[in-house]
Amino acid sequence: ESTPQKPLRAIAEISRYCKKKTMTVCCGQNISLLLFSVYADIHTEAVQAALAKHKEEKMALPMPTKRRSTYVQSPIETRTPPDSSSGSEDETSVRRQSSVVAPQPPVNPNLQSPDSWINRSVQGSSTSSSASSTLSHGEAKPQPQSQAQPQPQPHAPPPDVTAVAHPARGPRVDLPSNAVVRGMSRGQSRSSMMETADGVPVSSRVSTKIQQLLNTLKRPKRPPLSEFFTDDSEEIVEVPQPDPNTPKPEGRQIIPVKGEPLGVVSNWPPALQAALARWGATQGKSPALTALDITGRPLYTLTYGKLWSRSVKLAYTLLNKLGTKNEQILKPGDRVALVYPNSDPGMFWVAFYGCLLAEVIPVPIEVPLSRKDAGISQVGFLLGSCGVGLALTSEICLKGLPKTPTGEILQFKGWPRLKWVVTDSKYLTKPSKDWQPHIPTANTDPAYIEYKASKEGTVVGVAVSKVAMLTHCQALTQACNYCEGETLVNVLDFKKDMGLWHGVLTAVMNRIHTISVPYAVMKACPLSWVQRVHIHKARIALAKCRDLHWAMMAHRDQRDTSLASLRMLIVADGANPWSVSSCDAFLNVFQSHGLKPEVICPCATSPEAMTVAIRRPGVPGAPLPARAILSMGGLSHGVIRVNTEDKNSALTVQDVGHVMPGALMCIVKPDGPPQLCKTDEIGEIIINSRAGGNMYYGLPGVTKNTFEVIPVNANGVPIGEIPFVRSGLLGFVGPGSLIFVVGKIEGLLMVSGRRHNADDLVATALAVEPVKTVYRGRIAVFSVTVFYDERVVIVAEQRPDASEEDSFQWMSRVLQAIDSIHQVGLYCLALVPANTLPKTPLGGIHISDTKQFFLDGSLHPCNILMCPHTCVTNLPKPRQKQPGPASVMVGNLVAGKRIAQAAGRDLGMIEDQDLVRKHQYLTEALQWRAQTDPDHVLYVLLNAKGVTVSTASCVQLHKRAEKIAAALTEKGSINTGENVVLLYPPGIDLIAAFYGCLYAGCVPVNVRPPHPQNLAATLPTVRMIIDVSKAACILTTQNLMRILRSKEAAASVNIKTWPTIIDTDDLPRRRPPQIYKPPTAEMIAYLDFSVSTTGMLTGVKISHAAVSALCRSIKLQCELYSSRQIAICLDPYCGLGFVLWCLASVYSGHQSILIPPFELESCLSLWLSTLSQYRIRDTFCSYSVMELCTKGLGTQTELLKARGVNLSCVRSCVVIAEERPRLALTHSFSKLFKDVGLSSRAVSTAFGSRVNLAVCLQVHRPELPGITQTYAGTTGPDPCTVYVDMKSLRHDRVRLVERGAPQSLPLMESGKILPGVRVIIVNPETRGPLGDSHLGEIWVNSPHNASGYYTIYGEESLQADHFNTKLSFGDPQTLWARTGYLGFVKRTELLDASGDRHDALFVVGSLDETLELRGLRYHPIDIETSVSRAHRSIAESAVFTWTNLLVVVSELCGSEQDALDLVPLITNVVLEEHHLIVGVVVIVDPGVIPINSRGEKQRMHLRDSFLADQLDPIYVAYNM
Repeated sequence: ESTPQKPLRAIAEISRYCKKKTMTVCCGQNISLLLFSVYADIHTEAVQAALAKHKEEKMALPMPTKRRSTYVQSPIETRTPPDSSSGSEDETSVRRQSSVVAPQPPVNPNLQSPDSWINRSVQGSSTSSSASSTLSHGEAKPQPQSQAQPQPQPHAPPPDVTAVAHPARGPRVDLPSNAVVRGMSRGQSRSSMMETADGVPVSSRVSTKIQQLLNTLKRPKRPPLSEFFTDDSEEIVEVPQPDPNTPKPEGRQIIPVKGEPLGVVSNWPPALQAALARWGATQGKSPALTALDITGRPLYTLTYGKLWSRSVKLAYTLLNKLGTKNEQILKPGDRVALVYPNSDPGMFWVAFYGCLLAEVIPVPIEVPLSRKDAGISQVGFLLGSCGVGLALTSEICLKGLPKTPTGEILQFKGWPRLKWVVTDSKYLTKPSKDWQPHIPTANTDPAYIEYKASKEGTVVGVAVSKVAMLTHCQALTQACNYCEGETLVNVLDFKKDMGLWHGVLTAVMNRIHTISVPYAVMKACPLSWVQRVHIHKARIALAKCRDLHWAMMAHRDQRDTSLASLRMLIVADGANPWSVSSCDAFLNVFQSHGLKPEVICPCATSPEAMTVAIRRPGVPGAPLPARAILSMGGLSHGVIRVNTEDKNSALTVQDVGHVMPGALMCIVKPDGPPQLCKTDEIGEIIINSRAGGNMYYGLPGVTKNTFEVIPVNANGVPIGEIPFVRSGLLGFVGPGSLIFVVGKIEGLLMVSGRRHNADDLVATALAVEPVKTVYRGRIAVFSVTVFYDERVVIVAEQRPDASEEDSFQWMSRVLQAIDSIHQVGLYCLALVPANTLPKTPLGGIHISDTKQFFLDGSLHPCNILMCPHTCVTNLPKPRQKQPGPASVMVGNLVAGKRIAQAAGRDLGMIEDQDLVRKHQYLTEALQWRAQTDPDHVLYVLLNAKGVTVSTASCVQLHKRAEKIAAALTEKGSINTGENVVLLYPPGIDLIAAFYGCLYAGCVPVNVRPPHPQNLAATLPTVRMIIDVSKAACILTTQNLMRILRSKEAAASVNIKTWPTIIDTDDLPRRRPPQIYKPPTAEMIAYLDFSVSTTGMLTGVKISHAAVSALCRSIKLQCELYSSRQIAICLDPYCGLGFVLWCLASVYSGHQSILIPPFELESCLSLWLSTLSQYRIRDTFCSYSVMELCTKGLGTQTELLKARGVNLSCVRSCVVIAEERPRLALTHSFSKLFKDVGLSSRAVSTAFGSRVNLAVCLQVHRPELPGITQTYAGTTGPDPCTVYVDMKSLRHDRVRLVERGAPQSLPLMESGKILPGVRVIIVNPETRGPLGDSHLGEIWVNSPHNASGYYTIYGEESLQADHFNTKLSFGDPQTLWARTGYLGFVKRTELLDASGDRHDALFVVGSLDETLELRGLRYHPIDIETSVSRAHRSIAESAVFTWTNLLVVVSELCGSEQDALDLVPLITNVVLEEHHLIVGVVVIVDPGVIPINSRGEKQRMHLRDSFLADQLDPIYVAYNM
């Protein structure tokens, strides 16, 4: 029949359909019903149709890459390469053509010219997502994204020599890194890149998958949901936008539905115990209970006589025989736990009725099997809240309980202390003749307590009063038409719910013979209950859908079974979405065995309301009751619509009969005040009846909201005074007052304002032919709150024989099916190995424990698929940058705001008596010192044992420098101004060689020597710097000269084309004809080469004037003079480390104790014991040294103390770095070594960059009497720490918040600005100065700025603006250098020397490293900090972007089975804290993330290695 398109009110719709069919039900009412006699599983058809639709769209999901041994670590050689599954055909063909490039041999002597190195380095160009790394910051148009991507080459690009093995982090995989030379012209870099059309590197498997992922993500997304967020400056604000198409309820307000009156039968007993007494006395031989053994055969039968006599014995024993003679342990009303296994119903019955007769309150619970049982501590909460102190059990059960070594019963976590009592007959005392149990008329006192586990896993006890127990039995007797002497087969748990109500209580009331089929029998012989019905000609059977399903599957073995005797097959979970198909299928199979369609009676129950509704047994031949076919879309909005259009998203529900006799039912809104629903609205069923639970025992607060609900009308006015009980069931009332249940409150997943039922999702997942992949009954569905909304998670147990391909196929099909049918995206789908999910006692899955495992990262999945891109639709809107001239001013300066700038004190005029004033050049200073104070020791070099290996006094250094200068002019025939490479291990030779070059008039270029154990990775960088700097000569040691000419070196570079190599170990004593003096101080003194964290190799030119200014600035800041001693534990190859190691002592005359950092590998305490031994006041180190000490010596402070290490002498320990201060590391270092006397204020930081080697440096001076709070860093407090709001920071705004505020980031001042240095904060795009509250690029003006980048192309003009640039407005005269770092200036409360408030400079991060995602600016370190906190097994992590996808690489320090646990946790934490969706999660071994000598992560090298497939990851997850 055709129906109108507009969704009419569903109830009217159902009625219209069924005018023709009228049927009489046993209550005698005429009810209009919609008849759908459908005996096919509609759901499976729907799923298949949905999947077919997806197949047409050809959606290829990239399969995760998994190391073959995700559980067993395999040796490197046997690891299989990741699979190279690719996207659709057309993509791969492009790739195949493009990858046909003849691979070049690894070393080709003809290619080793400097130009070839440059080409190769550019091909391997690394750029971060902000396209400002290969380009200068100032260029107007960056290259398009696709062209700036790195291209892995057939030949290995030159690696970074700075990535030597780092001792603190285990074995390190050395990666070929791609260094790029600053100052490339754009034309060159573009011409030398090989690319495919989409900018994906040639022949990289990983990128094929990423392309597949991008193709998947390009699919049109579901229309955005009704809510989105704006990332406001203050808060994320939710802006609800109601969807105009949301269906609204249109019916009238529901009228409460009344059950038929509860009949008054003259011989009903006054209490349930009275019924037992009656049958015990009059029908003693009549069977009450038959128990089965494990094979399904009868084990024993308990008669009513035996049940009565044993219960009386137990009651007598409980009341009189437990304590000593005079004291009574149990009093009426006390609570007692009943702990009996499922296989022993007889003992349970006796215990239960014995407690009723003794008037104590039984609390049946499950038998605890081990300390690790799912939810065991929650059972303890139940026992505690009920005040249970005594537990009854059987002898066999007691023996099986877990024991301590001394034989006592284990104290389970969270349980109160229990006294255990065995209730076997032989231990019970027969009462004296005159003792009779007291059986009062049923009253409102609690009779028993039934446990109930909530959605969160808490277990509460529902107390049922004596009168409610009796009334419930009467109502069930009337509804089910029970007769005396009938036989009932019970497959359900007899301790609670339907199994207890029908099989134990109502059965005794009506003298029914119950045959109890335990769960263990069902597992061994699923057909046993059907056989029992046949053998005993049972009239009633109590079962669940599961039992119907199992019996049907096992049925082929039975030919002669008859179910004709059944008048009622009660389906306990008839309200489940899959109950319809189970009932239909069961009937289909067993109708031929005499099963009548009208005997199937689904019902709806809940622990609080007990039986809510049950279908009455039908009359033979009458038409079957109704089915409602509802629209899933309507249901998710809480309204009832008959599904007319799309049968794929339909839910078929069967009725659960009528309201119980004597009850009144309403439907109210499930959340908020209990407002009555409209007739076409889904709501929670509430019941008023004498036959329901009374309270949650011992929890009065929670009780009120559930057991004392008074419904209100649309105006909020109560409709009466009768209290109702919430049933926790969601449903509606259909035609003829039939009740339909569509789900449970606890299975309700509220996603983006729509309701989904967990059971419905399970049904859909099961309809995706799970047979090969997962187990039917082992699927958990729950939701987790991530980023302001609920997200759906499905966890299933995978069959051991399922292949990776099958599992992945099944998972992707489940995604598609749920997406089509329920219109909801799955957040995560995980498969775990068989039998690993926490179980409930009867074999179901313990949902709340599973959810907890998922959130804790202890689920250990073997397959996982995350789909955040699909289901997270409420991300804040991306920020739009406004174009046009107006924006130059916008966000730069607001009227009245202070310009963000700061300056160190003046360098000032140098006093006359300072003779160094006369020496503009360091060479002159050294000569002057050699004359005036020849024997003063400037340098002391220590070895790993702390022993002095060599020293250099002023005159010794001067003479060694002269020898080297002479050798350069004689042996090397070097001309003035030529570049000379110094290749030395950290030591005094390096210093002598440096001054030798200056004496000869050459320009020294200091290079880190290659690592002898790792030439392949480290020598190419040396070669590259030699080639780029066009060095005329190499000064080195004999040892290193041998290495440079060795066979091993020839394997990595062309050794025949080295420039002249001079070994300076044994030079003859010669003096140069004269010592060179530069004509002007602007001439270059030396070149400083360094590889940045983005993989960029940059050389900067440092003039003689800059050297003098820098040394003077450091001298003033640190108060250095001849009598001072400082200790240096730094690499002396570039930046401030080189300045402190080689230059500062010669200028200031202080003594430097040199500790090569590599010596700490063999003796961790070397640096700290040196500080203690020499009583050093000021020391300089790097973060890697500090981390080494923190990790390696953290537990050994007592040992250090015993050795006499005392650091109370240290007043300042300065960390030299070119990055944001690592607050966590400096804090933990200070805290750990406080025990050996380190002052909490000693640690501070310095900051330098390529354009200016030292911008800030903080050194504490001793307290001066009478001066209180003055300058931070002199006598004042520690460097200033502030907390900034991370959300604002992404918008380049700085908003200070309180410590501990959500989304707050602690930042430490980067040290005190050096004398003569000025900094200003500038907008990197507009180049205008910024106000105090903005994040911008730090520009610096100082006499020690570098003169420019050094390139061999003369392309200085390209980068000139980095060194000599002007503001676009404000102060257009001053020349500034751009540091390439983002930061801000904050005026503090502290006063400086002149009494002004002190301006602190905070460095936030490198501009090159920032990730621009969704219009916001992110700093990798912040995301990495969040990731490292996500799970205890994450050692280190690094992030980068690739084609706008965020890639997170994490090192796993736990076992490999934790690998997949990290994927959802990493995704969650980045989404929660940074509002970003992770595209790819890569789990690798410890030590894979490359780190340079300064301890900085080389993220771009990592990215190139990942894309070139060189990481050998444990697991790569591509998030959908």
